[in-house]
Amino acid sequence: MSTATRHRPALRKTLTAAACTTALLAGAAACGTVENLTAGQKVDRAFEGLGEKKSLAFELGLDAKPSALTELAKEAEPGEELPPELAELFTGVRIKVSVESRKPLADSGEKDLVGTGVTISGPDGVLAEYRLVGDFTYYRADMKALGEAMGFPLPSADELPESEKELKKVIEGKWVKVDTSELDRAGKGTPGSEKGDKGSKTDQPGGPDEIDTKTQQKILKAVRGVVAREVTFSNEGGSDGVERIVAKASFRELLTGVLDKLRPLADDLPAGAELPTDEDLKEAPDKKIAVNFSLKNGDLTRVSVDLAALADGPKGTRLPLVVKFGEAGDVSAPSGATEIPADGFGGPGSPFTGGLLGGF
Repeated sequence: MSTATRHRPALRKTLTAAACTTALLAGAAACGTVENLTAGQKVDRAFEGLGEKKSLAFELGLDAKPSALTELAKEAEPGEELPPELAELFTGVRIKVSVESRKPLADSGEKDLVGTGVTISGPDGVLAEYRLVGDFTYYRADMKALGEAMGFPLPSADELPESEKELKKVIEGKWVKVDTSELDRAGKGTPGSEKGDKGSKTDQPGGPDEIDTKTQQKILKAVRGVVAREVTFSNEGGSDGVERIVAKASFRELLTGVLDKLRPLADDLPAGAELPTDEDLKEAPDKKIAVNFSLKNGDLTRVSVDLAALADGPKGTRLPLVVKFGEAGDVSAPSGATEIPADGFGGPGSPFTGGLLGGF
């Protein structure tokens, strides 16, 4: 097993906890749960403003030194300690998602999107990138850098078997494109993507991974009630035209309350979306968590949460997980991309879609 693979569980547990917190607090504000609070109203309106945009990007990353992550990881279980090289990688990685639409994003359907792009960058540049434009998915990667980052070497173009020579362009870091519909069909052979029995949720309109509007409203209502009771919003001032608002809550109480409300809706959730059990929640940190929102001229520009608050690391250690908002990057179709077949690229066991984009 590679070094990167061994250390992903501990990292993912921390990131998942932080992501849950950020989503719950931010989503609650966006749903108007705190209309009686001035600070909450401002966050609410800022999230509504994101939906009014036609071009949007958000970038996710850790705003911390590698030593901070290494220090926190000392509490990991035997075999899950984080070596300095991986700490440097994880604190240097940035994931940027860009989307551009002909309509305001809140009103956009799939056909309204001009393009969508995801870029994964490391300390030394782009590691992998893909764009969905029109009927094609475009992809490129720095295979050497990815291999080093993931802890094991990836094949060179000369090492590819004859049956996979069409993937040579990918190995060389060139843009390739795959028919998206063919890629989806190839991906249905991956574990966990099988359709359920006839008449199950997987056969409902919208596909197995989508939640219908009625269920969405039930979920939002459930979250609103809990968050309105458990979360406090406060205006912490700011400078240079940037206003800072902080949402605080007990992580375990907030998560427990929301999940208690969601369990009656479990049958309406997508297949495979299993909710944590009461036993699982005992593992959740019983600590106060704060999510910081930065607004400039009413626009949401930054959201951050300190992961160290959920860990038992040394006092004074900080590990902010930051999401920055801005205009979308380039989501146009790259020129000169070579079309390759979907089989093997997006199918079961693919080292490209599964290993590279899923490796982080």
